[in-house]
Amino acid sequence: MILVNLILILLVGGVIAWISERQHPNLPRWIALLVILFDLGYLCAVADLSWSQIAVVPNPSDATTWLFHYKAEWIPRFGISFELAMDGLSLLMVVLTLVLGAISVSSSWTDIKQRTGFFEANLLWTLAGVIGVFLALDLFLFFLFWEVMLVPMYLMIAIWGHEGRSYASMKFFIFTQVSGLMMLFAILALVVLNQHSTGVYSFSYFDLLGHNVGGDIAYWLMLGFFIAFFVKLPGFPVHTWLPDAHTQAPTAGSVILAGILLKTGAYGLIRFVVPLFPNEAMAFSPIALALGAVGVIYGAILAFGQDDFKRMVAYSSVSHMGFVLLGVFAWNTLALQGAVMQMIAHGLSTAALFMIAGSLQERLHTRDMSKMGGLWQNMPRMGAVAMFFMLASVGLPGLGNFVAEFMVLIGLFKVAPWVAVVSALVLIVGAIYLLIMMQRAFQGKPNEGLRLSDYGGREMLTMAVMIVGLVWLGLYPQPVLDTAQPVLDSLTRLVVEVSEAASTTDIAGAFP
Repeated sequence: MILVNLILILLVGGVIAWISERQHPNLPRWIALLVILFDLGYLCAVADLSWSQIAVVPNPSDATTWLFHYKAEWIPRFGISFELAMDGLSLLMVVLTLVLGAISVSSSWTDIKQRTGFFEANLLWTLAGVIGVFLALDLFLFFLFWEVMLVPMYLMIAIWGHEGRSYASMKFFIFTQVSGLMMLFAILALVVLNQHSTGVYSFSYFDLLGHNVGGDIAYWLMLGFFIAFFVKLPGFPVHTWLPDAHTQAPTAGSVILAGILLKTGAYGLIRFVVPLFPNEAMAFSPIALALGAVGVIYGAILAFGQDDFKRMVAYSSVSHMGFVLLGVFAWNTLALQGAVMQMIAHGLSTAALFMIAGSLQERLHTRDMSKMGGLWQNMPRMGAVAMFFMLASVGLPGLGNFVAEFMVLIGLFKVAPWVAVVSALVLIVGAIYLLIMMQRAFQGKPNEGLRLSDYGGREMLTMAVMIVGLVWLGLYPQPVLDTAQPVLDSLTRLVVEVSEAASTTDIAGAFP
């Protein structure tokens, strides 16, 4: 029940936060923050107690060690169960979700002034849906959580967003819903085809690993999963919902989108696409790597041309998340470790940049960098913080983003050298547009008519959490790598075994 409790705490906390608005408009904020911190403390306590007594899920096709596993019958007629499990990869993603959830509450402290209870409720329900995605191992349950997390996020943009919120929220919903339906069709087809060969209906991840579905149909099923996760990542050319959603979302919505929701797409690629369809995924890998490289380049170029602070950070996310796609489809230990590190480091650094953008909009009532300038003199603490996270996004050695991108590029070089070289050159473009951002917004001659308040204690404490996290990831990433390593080793072995059993081209041989 531990895994169920992690989700229930957030769901019930959302209801309490919504109701508490009747007592005082500030009460929902405190309740939301305390609920998230309690959930994080509960997770850390039970994970620490269980780490020395890891439970191995009894399934010969999956050697991954799992911290927790919970399964209860739900719809036995169709082989649907309420199955949750947590391993090292899930643990890292859930911790990231809760940390950034607390940060998003802090970022909305003064930004949201109307219907605070309903806002904090939607925030907590979004986190509950995301954690469900990271824990669900019944594919029907996974799809349910995948869809559930979108509804409160849609409401956050549609109700509390900025001037173009209606268009942005609808575009976000349509893109994610259509791609999600493609995944649903692929799930149903996979279960039916697997039943024809085994005689048993089952939506369990463990039962579907190593299925006997092959040929062209398996390739199309793989594409159904891939497109759903690729849209959420997002990758070129289906990324267009992201800049609009980020630009119009409230600051907390942007933090959750960039820091957490995008990571569900990356998680799906690692957990489902390649393990369920190893041969088909490896055959598709040259196309995936090309899409990743184009996304890295395209996102950086478009970020270079933006005047809107939020849109610039949004396009930089498209570029940086392209490294995750490259790491996944390089599919070796070094590249996969880099992809996991990038998911965490990008979550912290980009969430911080969106918080800075939100703080500037709250103070200046504009996101246009051409109307800024010299802000460092008026807000030295914000300027120093912005410089740190700009350097982190650039990939300054000693910070988490550098470790992540370096590992991805080294792993990628082993299988696709030219893709690695081109992607590495794009890092120079990233440094240029981020330095220009610092120059336009924080340097130069200040506007004498502006009287701006600098970051206060709450905002500096929030930023300090992310600063410490990125420094720790950059100087001592080993605990994160060790936590993810058993999972990635197991998945890599599984892919190799299935590929060898099918007498297909091995992983390295998938590249020219």
